[in-house]
Amino acid sequence: MRLLATLSLALWLAVAEAQSIRLLIQASPLAGSQYYALGTFWSQIRVGDELDLVREADNRHDARAIRVDWQGHQLGYLPRVQNRALSAAMDKGERLRGRVASLTEHPDPWRRVIVEVYLEL
Repeated sequence: MRLLATLSLALWLAVAEAQSIRLLIQASPLAGSQYYALGTFWSQIRVGDELDLVREADNRHDARAIRVDWQGHQLGYLPRVQNRALSAAMDKGERLRGRVASLTEHPDPWRRVIVEVYLEL
């Protein structure tokens, strides 16, 4: 019982200090990075960097497209096969954020960057 009370207090304090709570929704490779600014900014991007997720409902290739930006520069997109639920959530006003989960120098562009997508509560 004492452990439960301690854990509850610790959680309450963590929430009180945090501006928001982030719930990890998915981790995805960055799609299309070879066509955008990833190569230009590769040496500056770090694991843990925040990424902006921008809904592109008018995208002519994918009506559920979600663009991934780093410091105002487009890096690519979340993969089409993984964006159905995320685009629906964004269309409903949910606040989704991205973060660089991993960076790997690899000849396959699908293996260079992993993006974690969070729901902010």
